[in-house]
Amino acid sequence: MNEIARILLVEDNGDDAEATSRSLKMNHLLNPLHWCRGGQDALDYLAGAGAYANDPNAGRPALILLDLNMPGVDGRQVLERVKSTPALRSIPVIILTTSADATDIEQCYALGASTFIQKPVDFDGLSAAVRAMRDYWFGIALLPAALA
Repeated sequence: MNEIARILLVEDNGDDAEATSRSLKMNHLLNPLHWCRGGQDALDYLAGAGAYANDPNAGRPALILLDLNMPGVDGRQVLERVKSTPALRSIPVIILTTSADATDIEQCYALGASTFIQKPVDFDGLSAAVRAMRDYWFGIALLPAALA
């Protein structure tokens, strides 16, 4: 995967988004990161609609980090829309959430999630999870070409 491949972070909690961003940088994953503060914001970003209608950077990221429990359009709805849209379907979606509920895990995999990761409670745990994610998704896995 090339170094300019974008990552989309969908997370309604600003502290969690900041911790994830810091952890990505600390683990030398310096790909451009776009933070969407909720599900509808993410859907608009992916479609180049709403506030992103004239944003040349909006559109298809190489990877989506998706929280589940958000007000309004939640992560499950975003996942379902991504995986039912032919132009987006091949994007790996990593669920990054506090939930460890078996129903959430089953539902997300049934909807097409690539991986389900429970957010660690501290920064060191988050950093270790991000490092493992980086090593797999940006080191071992072969990903579809990201389309601009």
